[in-house]
Amino acid sequence: MAGSVLIVGVGLGLSASLARLFHSEKKTICLASRNTEKLASLKEETNANVYTCDASDPIHVEELFKKTDEVIGTPEIVIYNPSARVRGSIVDLDPHETKKAIETTCYGGFLVAQQAAKRMLKKGEGNIFLTSASAAVKGFPLSSVFAMGKFGLRGLAQSLARELHPQNIHIGHFVIDGGISAAHREERQEDGSYKFLDPDEIAKSYLHFYQQHKSSWSWEIELRPWVEKF
Repeated sequence: MAGSVLIVGVGLGLSASLARLFHSEKKTICLASRNTEKLASLKEETNANVYTCDASDPIHVEELFKKTDEVIGTPEIVIYNPSARVRGSIVDLDPHETKKAIETTCYGGFLVAQQAAKRMLKKGEGNIFLTSASAAVKGFPLSSVFAMGKFGLRGLAQSLARELHPQNIHIGHFVIDGGISAAHREERQEDGSYKFLDPDEIAKSYLHFYQQHKSSWSWEIELRPWVEKF
Protein backbone atom coordinates (compact mmCIF):
# COMPACT_ATOMS: atom_id res chain seq x y z
CA MET A 1 0.00 0.00 0.00
CA ALA A 2 2.07 2.91 -1.30
CA GLY A 3 1.64 6.52 -0.27
CA SER A 4 2.94 8.95 2.31
CA VAL A 5 1.96 10.24 5.74
CA LEU A 6 2.93 13.55 7.34
CA ILE A 7 2.41 13.65 11.10
CA VAL A 8 2.71 17.09 12.73
CA GLY A 9 3.34 17.44 16.46
CA VAL A 10 5.08 14.13 16.99
CA GLY A 11 5.77 12.78 20.46
CA LEU A 12 6.47 9.35 21.89
CA GLY A 13 2.82 8.33 22.36
CA LEU A 14 0.04 8.27 19.79
CA SER A 15 2.13 9.88 17.05
CA ALA A 16 4.78 7.19 17.42
CA SER A 17 2.12 4.47 17.20
CA LEU A 18 0.69 6.09 14.06
CA ALA A 19 4.14 6.29 12.48
CA ARG A 20 4.86 2.62 13.18
CA LEU A 21 1.50 1.42 11.93
CA PHE A 22 1.53 3.39 8.68
CA HIS A 23 5.16 2.40 8.13
CA SER A 24 4.03 -1.23 8.39
CA GLU A 25 1.47 -0.38 5.68
CA LYS A 26 4.39 0.58 3.39
CA LYS A 27 3.80 4.33 3.69
CA THR A 28 6.64 6.82 3.51
CA ILE A 29 6.69 8.61 6.87
CA CYS A 30 7.41 12.28 7.53
CA LEU A 31 7.53 13.54 11.12
CA ALA A 32 7.42 17.16 12.29
CA SER A 33 7.99 18.41 15.82
CA ARG A 34 9.35 21.37 17.73
CA ASN A 35 11.82 19.02 19.39
CA THR A 36 13.21 16.45 16.97
CA GLU A 37 16.00 15.15 19.23
CA LYS A 38 13.52 12.85 21.00
CA LEU A 39 12.58 11.26 17.66
CA ALA A 40 15.96 9.68 16.83
CA SER A 41 14.86 6.13 17.66
CA LEU A 42 11.47 6.50 15.94
CA LYS A 43 13.17 7.96 12.86
CA GLU A 44 15.40 4.92 12.59
CA GLU A 45 12.57 2.48 13.29
CA THR A 46 10.23 3.91 10.63
CA ASN A 47 12.86 5.20 8.17
CA ALA A 48 11.17 8.59 8.54
CA ASN A 49 12.04 12.02 7.25
CA VAL A 50 12.15 14.36 10.25
CA TYR A 51 11.57 18.12 10.27
CA THR A 52 11.64 20.82 12.94
CA CYS A 53 8.43 22.85 12.93
CA ASP A 54 6.43 25.12 15.22
CA ALA A 55 2.93 24.31 14.01
CA SER A 56 1.53 27.60 15.33
CA ASP A 57 3.83 29.64 13.09
CA PRO A 58 2.56 30.23 9.51
CA ILE A 59 6.09 30.57 8.12
CA HIS A 60 7.25 27.34 9.79
CA VAL A 61 4.25 25.43 8.44
CA GLU A 62 4.66 26.78 4.91
CA GLU A 63 8.35 25.86 4.96
CA LEU A 64 7.54 22.38 6.26
CA PHE A 65 5.27 21.68 3.29
CA LYS A 66 7.79 23.11 0.84
CA LYS A 67 10.36 20.67 2.23
CA THR A 68 8.02 17.69 2.05
CA ASP A 69 7.06 18.72 -1.50
CA GLU A 70 10.62 17.89 -2.50
CA VAL A 71 10.63 14.50 -0.78
CA ILE A 72 7.13 13.03 -1.08
CA GLY A 73 5.15 15.53 -3.15
CA THR A 74 1.60 15.87 -1.84
CA PRO A 75 1.13 13.74 1.30
CA GLU A 76 -1.62 11.16 1.03
CA ILE A 77 -2.45 11.61 4.72
CA VAL A 78 -1.75 14.59 6.97
CA ILE A 79 -2.30 14.15 10.72
CA TYR A 80 -2.34 17.10 13.15
CA ASN A 81 -1.60 16.13 16.76
CA PRO A 82 -0.37 19.16 18.76
CA SER A 83 -2.27 20.62 21.68
CA ALA A 84 -1.50 22.79 24.69
CA ARG A 85 -3.18 23.02 28.09
CA VAL A 86 -3.30 25.98 30.46
CA ARG A 87 -5.37 25.19 33.53
CA GLY A 88 -6.87 27.72 35.88
CA SER A 89 -9.83 29.83 36.87
CA ILE A 90 -11.04 32.34 34.30
CA VAL A 91 -10.03 35.16 36.67
CA ASP A 92 -6.46 33.87 37.00
CA LEU A 93 -5.57 32.82 33.46
CA ASP A 94 -2.69 34.63 31.80
CA PRO A 95 -3.96 36.13 28.50
CA HIS A 96 -0.65 35.62 26.70
CA GLU A 97 -0.29 31.98 27.75
CA THR A 98 -3.94 31.45 26.78
CA LYS A 99 -3.31 32.85 23.32
CA LYS A 100 -0.23 30.67 22.83
CA ALA A 101 -2.16 27.55 23.87
CA ILE A 102 -5.05 28.24 21.48
CA GLU A 103 -2.59 28.92 18.68
CA THR A 104 -1.05 25.49 19.22
CA THR A 105 -4.27 23.55 19.71
CA CYS A 106 -6.46 25.18 17.07
CA TYR A 107 -4.77 27.80 14.88
CA GLY A 108 -1.96 25.40 14.02
CA GLY A 109 -4.56 22.90 12.85
CA PHE A 110 -5.90 25.54 10.47
CA LEU A 111 -2.41 26.33 9.15
CA VAL A 112 -1.56 22.69 8.50
CA ALA A 113 -4.97 21.90 6.99
CA GLN A 114 -4.69 24.93 4.71
CA GLN A 115 -1.32 23.90 3.31
CA ALA A 116 -2.48 20.29 2.94
CA ALA A 117 -5.74 21.27 1.22
CA LYS A 118 -3.98 23.52 -1.30
CA ARG A 119 -1.97 20.54 -2.48
CA MET A 120 -4.68 17.89 -2.20
CA LEU A 121 -7.18 19.95 -4.19
CA LYS A 122 -4.71 20.11 -7.08
CA LYS A 123 -4.15 16.36 -6.82
CA GLY A 124 -7.87 15.63 -6.50
CA GLU A 125 -7.61 13.46 -3.38
CA GLY A 126 -6.26 13.30 0.15
CA ASN A 127 -6.89 12.82 3.86
CA ILE A 128 -6.60 15.37 6.68
CA PHE A 129 -6.97 14.02 10.22
CA LEU A 130 -7.16 16.23 13.33
CA THR A 131 -6.53 14.69 16.73
CA SER A 132 -8.82 16.06 19.44
CA ALA A 133 -9.98 15.32 22.98
CA SER A 134 -12.91 15.19 25.39
CA ALA A 135 -12.65 18.98 25.59
CA ALA A 136 -13.90 19.28 22.00
CA VAL A 137 -17.40 18.23 23.05
CA LYS A 138 -17.53 19.06 26.77
CA GLY A 139 -15.88 21.91 28.63
CA PHE A 140 -14.63 21.17 32.13
CA PRO A 141 -14.08 23.49 35.10
CA LEU A 142 -10.68 25.22 35.10
CA SER A 143 -10.12 23.99 31.54
CA SER A 144 -11.64 26.77 29.44
CA VAL A 145 -8.45 27.32 27.45
CA PHE A 146 -8.25 23.70 26.31
CA ALA A 147 -11.97 23.69 25.56
CA MET A 148 -11.67 26.81 23.42
CA GLY A 149 -8.86 25.25 21.43
CA LYS A 150 -10.52 21.88 20.93
CA PHE A 151 -14.00 23.29 20.25
CA GLY A 152 -12.35 25.42 17.57
CA LEU A 153 -10.52 22.43 16.12
CA ARG A 154 -13.79 20.49 15.93
CA GLY A 155 -15.48 23.41 14.19
CA LEU A 156 -12.65 23.53 11.70
CA ALA A 157 -12.97 19.80 11.00
CA GLN A 158 -16.74 19.91 10.56
CA SER A 159 -16.55 22.85 8.18
CA LEU A 160 -13.72 21.27 6.19
CA ALA A 161 -15.63 18.00 5.89
CA ARG A 162 -18.61 19.80 4.36
CA GLU A 163 -16.35 21.77 2.05
CA LEU A 164 -13.83 19.14 1.02
CA HIS A 165 -15.60 15.76 1.17
CA PRO A 166 -17.35 16.50 -2.15
CA GLN A 167 -13.89 17.21 -3.59
CA ASN A 168 -12.54 13.79 -2.59
CA ILE A 169 -10.59 14.95 0.48
CA HIS A 170 -11.48 12.91 3.55
CA ILE A 171 -11.54 14.88 6.82
CA GLY A 172 -11.33 13.15 10.18
CA HIS A 173 -11.80 14.56 13.69
CA PHE A 174 -10.74 12.08 16.39
CA VAL A 175 -12.16 12.68 19.87
CA ILE A 176 -9.82 10.89 22.26
CA ASP A 177 -12.06 10.78 25.33
CA GLY A 178 -9.74 9.59 28.07
CA GLY A 179 -6.11 9.28 29.07
CA ILE A 180 -3.67 7.48 26.77
CA SER A 181 -1.37 4.90 28.31
CA ALA A 182 2.32 5.74 28.10
CA ALA A 183 5.23 3.53 29.06
CA HIS A 184 7.45 6.61 29.53
CA ARG A 185 5.01 8.15 32.08
CA GLU A 186 4.67 6.38 35.42
CA GLU A 187 1.16 7.72 36.09
CA ARG A 188 -0.05 6.46 32.69
CA GLN A 189 1.28 2.90 32.75
CA GLU A 190 -1.31 0.23 32.05
CA ASP A 191 -1.99 -2.25 34.88
CA GLY A 192 -4.28 -4.63 33.01
CA SER A 193 -7.52 -2.78 33.78
CA TYR A 194 -7.61 -1.02 30.40
CA LYS A 195 -8.57 2.25 32.05
CA PHE A 196 -6.32 4.06 29.57
CA LEU A 197 -6.52 4.07 25.80
CA ASP A 198 -3.81 1.99 24.14
CA PRO A 199 -2.05 4.22 21.56
CA ASP A 200 -1.50 1.27 19.22
CA GLU A 201 -5.23 0.53 19.27
CA ILE A 202 -6.07 4.19 18.66
CA ALA A 203 -3.74 4.13 15.65
CA LYS A 204 -5.69 1.20 14.19
CA SER A 205 -8.83 3.38 14.24
CA TYR A 206 -6.99 6.00 12.16
CA LEU A 207 -6.07 3.30 9.68
CA HIS A 208 -9.66 2.02 9.53
CA PHE A 209 -10.89 5.59 9.06
CA TYR A 210 -8.46 6.06 6.19
CA GLN A 211 -9.68 2.82 4.61
CA GLN A 212 -13.38 3.78 4.69
CA HIS A 213 -15.18 3.43 1.38
CA LYS A 214 -16.26 6.82 0.08
CA SER A 215 -19.88 5.64 0.02
CA SER A 216 -19.80 5.72 3.84
CA TRP A 217 -17.26 8.30 4.95
CA SER A 218 -17.28 9.51 8.55
CA TRP A 219 -15.99 12.92 9.56
CA GLU A 220 -15.70 12.22 13.31
CA ILE A 221 -15.12 9.33 15.67
CA GLU A 222 -15.01 9.13 19.48
CA LEU A 223 -12.73 6.66 21.23
CA ARG A 224 -12.73 5.96 24.96
CA PRO A 225 -11.81 3.19 27.41
CA TRP A 226 -14.65 0.90 28.37
CA VAL A 227 -14.74 2.32 31.94
CA GLU A 228 -14.65 6.00 30.90
CA LYS A 229 -17.79 7.96 31.76
CA PHE A 230 -19.54 9.64 28.83
